This record gives sequence, structure tokens and C-alpha cells, in this order.
Amino acid sequence: MTVPTPPVIILDKSQMAENIGAVARVMANFGLAELRLVAPRDGWPQERAWATASGADWVLEGITVFNSVAEAVADLNTVFATTARPRETRQPVRTPREAARVLYDDRASGLGVGILFGGERAGLETSDIALCQGIVTIPIDPRHQSLNLAQAVAITAYEWRTLVLDAPPPNFREGEPPAEGALTLGMYEHLERELDAAGFFHPPEKFRSMSQNLRVMLGRAAFTAQEVATFRGVITALSKGRGRVLEKLAAAKKGEG
Repeated sequence: MTVPTPPVIILDKSQMAENIGAVARVMANFGLAELRLVAPRDGWPQERAWATASGADWVLEGITVFNSVAEAVADLNTVFATTARPRETRQPVRTPREAARVLYDDRASGLGVGILFGGERAGLETSDIALCQGIVTIPIDPRHQSLNLAQAVAITAYEWRTLVLDAPPPNFREGEPPAEGALTLGMYEHLERELDAAGFFHPPEKFRSMSQNLRVMLGRAAFTAQEVATFRGVITALSKGRGRVLEKLAAAKKGEG
């Protein structure tokens, strides 16, 4: 049986080159190879990363850099956000072991999968978590919740490696796969533009929280590419219908005048 290729590891706003190198090292330890960076504080490449990578040069040399989380997950179907707390989102919360099982099965079905980690200090923004399909929380002791970035990556990578070594038969996904991140993001933005034009986001300062809630709610549906196209067609039809109503009202008002 062909073993699925490992998930992509994505580091958002990483601060220290040494931590990037340490992440590359543990990825290589457990057979993961693709590392993506989102807006690293000191840019990339950084020479100090090679020292802490301890020879995992192929991981560092293959790094790709993105300006936003949305761009980094655009070609992926299933992404889990690793965070110690769900933060205002009602998404499925899994342990690293449970998440590894889902990612293994999805990757075996041909889907693009990844795990997102936040920066060393601030962690992940709620808006970025809303782009993911679930949350991974490492069950550490509440008396001491200090876990560094490389340790978090190591734990999730270990669970993936365990599945690979056990070589379980994958539970292939039935039906069409979820749409890629770029398609779902386009759907979110399309809906938000039309809702904004219709005055849905009131008061205006609630736009961000309301749009994030909508994204999380729709994200749980795991729309396929065809469903995304259908839903966007619904949005377009509704917006055109609203336009026709306004035209009729304007014409009626003109006739009265």
C-alpha cells in the first residue's frame, strides 16, 4: 500500500530563525518535509536557522514564503489550526492523534492537508483559525502550559509518524472532496460583499466578528467545488433580485412624481 505523503506544516508570523530551524529538525525526525512560512518577522532565508536544524537542510531549502495565511492554505482542502484555546470559534476540537487520523485519511483520498501553527508570542488570529476546518489542542497539564513551537510541531508530527508506521488501511472519503481554500475564501468574500451592500453588518464595527462567525459556520459544511459554485450562484441570484426590486421602486417613485 502506498503511504500518503505527509501534511504541510505552516508557521504563521514566526519570530526567531532558531525556532524555524528547530521545527525543520523535528519535521525531518518524523518524515515531514514541506514547510511554509507566513510573514516571518525577520524575512527568509535566515542563516541562524541552519544551525538549529541539525542537518535537516532539505526542509529549510524547500521552504516557501507567503504574505498571508489565506495564501498559504489556498491549495489545501483540510487544514487544522493548532491552538491552546478555541477563541470564539465553534469548530471541532481534536487531539493531535485524532487530527492525524483525519489528515491521514484525507491525504490518502488525494486531498491537500496541512497543520497551522501560530507565532511564538501571539499565537493565531481568530480570522486565520476561521479559514481552517478544525482545531488541534495538545492536552498538556494546565499547571504548566508553556510549550514551545518546535515541541508542538514534534507532537503532531509524531502522531502522523505513528500512523505511517502502523500502516492502517485508510478510510477513503466518499463522494466529492472539499473545495480548496482559495475557492472557499472566494465564496466567503463574495457573500460578505453582498451582505455588506444589503446592510447586514450593523453596526459596522461588528463586521469582523460577524464575518468570522459566518466563515466558521460555512466551513463546517465542507463544501465541494461544485457546492461552492452553486452557493455563489445563489448569492448572485439574490443580489440581482435585490437590484430588480430597487429598480422597480425607483420607477414607481418616478411615476408618482
